[in-house]
Amino acid sequence: MSTYISLLRFTQKGIESVKESPGRLDAARKAFEKVGARLKDFYLVSGQYDAVVISEAPDDATAAKVSLSLATRGNVRTETLRAFTEEEFRKIVAEL
Repeated sequence: MSTYISLLRFTQKGIESVKESPGRLDAARKAFEKVGARLKDFYLVSGQYDAVVISEAPDDATAAKVSLSLATRGNVRTETLRAFTEEEFRKIVAEL
C-alpha cells in the first residue's frame, strides 16, 4: 500500500461545529476502510494547517476518492501528498 499525508484546514462550517469533529474522524476512518484504505494516524497541529492525517491506500485513485469524498462534506479542505517510505526512497535512488 502507498502512504499519503493529508494536510487539513477547517472550513468556516467545520470550525463552527468543531465539537462534532471526533465523530467525523470516526466516520472518516470507516470511509477509508470501506474502499480498502486505512487512516493510520491523525494529529491536531498548530500553524498553517489544523490537522494532519497519515493514511495508506492501494493506489492514487483510491486515495483521491477518499479525499474528495471527505471534502464534499464541507468541514475541511485537504491537500494530499504521496509519501515515499525510506525503503521506497532508497529503491528510487538506486535506480538512477
